Amino acid sequence: MRLKRAEGSEPRDVLRALRGAVLGAGPAVALGEVDGLPASVPAGTAVVLTTSGSTGTPKSVLLSRSALTSSAMATAARIGTGHWLLPLAGGYIGGIQVMVRALVAGRDPAVLSGSFTPAGFVHAATGMRSYEAGERVPTFTSLVPAQLQVLVQAAEEAPDVRRALESFDTILVGGQSVPATLRERAAAVGANVVRTYGSTETSGGCVYNGVPLGETSIDVIDGEIRISGPTLADGYLGDPERTADAFATDYDGNRWYRTGDAGTIDDGVLTVTGRLDNVIVSGGINVSLDRVERAVHDVPGLEDAVIVGAPHDKWGETPVLVVAAPDGAERLLESARQAVEQTVGKPARPTRVVDVRTIPRLASGKPDRRALADLANR
Repeated sequence: MRLKRAEGSEPRDVLRALRGAVLGAGPAVALGEVDGLPASVPAGTAVVLTTSGSTGTPKSVLLSRSALTSSAMATAARIGTGHWLLPLAGGYIGGIQVMVRALVAGRDPAVLSGSFTPAGFVHAATGMRSYEAGERVPTFTSLVPAQLQVLVQAAEEAPDVRRALESFDTILVGGQSVPATLRERAAAVGANVVRTYGSTETSGGCVYNGVPLGETSIDVIDGEIRISGPTLADGYLGDPERTADAFATDYDGNRWYRTGDAGTIDDGVLTVTGRLDNVIVSGGINVSLDRVERAVHDVPGLEDAVIVGAPHDKWGETPVLVVAAPDGAERLLESARQAVEQTVGKPARPTRVVDVRTIPRLASGKPDRRALADLANR
């Protein structure tokens, strides 16, 4: 299969390339950091998505047409079909899947171009309203938590933003954990939020509100979440060793993806507790920075805060709170320390705060943790 770079990075450019890759005869589409990729890829490949994420080295994920469309159809079976709004970057799996769902449904997505603002969201949502055979066409969108935070905050003051949120049958939110306080505030303004879990290697979200989609299976082995099903990637282009480490086949011939995430399953419902590798040793005690961050997110005013690890003269390493708070950073640090002590434990308390003008983010909407760690280490 011939591999071709999308002609432009805007969502409409990516959509045009995806149409042939997913619905037609190709070529496959190269997205993300595409320098150095070969001219051809295995047959059946639709997308090669290269990204380093918020941490780690670049990886080129091979996504087949079958995996992407299986994901889209599983989503439709869970929440229904209709008209999609795309407010995400086109070069990441969240945005790609919005486009694939729309293509599979035979309806181009509405695209929210430019900077993400409540006013732009309201305008796009209003323009999506339509009827077929006298029935309203359901509408859906997909956001990252930072976008949801902006909209909820606006909706608490602006009725038009609230009406826009209420107009969507389902709002998928993924890419990172959604704080409980944000979920509660979203529900209070009428947003039907469904939390998604997945990765590029699973063709995007494959677990909704803790429950696997379609033919997806989940398991937790030695504390690590593993995923199996038709949405799995074929592996990493040109990296058989990394592919073998991440994907394994069991005795029954089923392929499983090792996520590197920690979690638990209770009555078939998955709870993600953090990254297995996002752990520091503070005073001889293992501290999960993800657990600390979740505790901090439940503190009013800290829904957007980030926790990173930094060297400490006495304890070796300690959690550090990074916030965008023009006023009251030290007060917020004390609130964060109290919350963490109550829910995680005293050794996990952040020892200091780094106040930044804005939280730096990747194009995917996730915090740029490497940049934040550099700030904390200065």
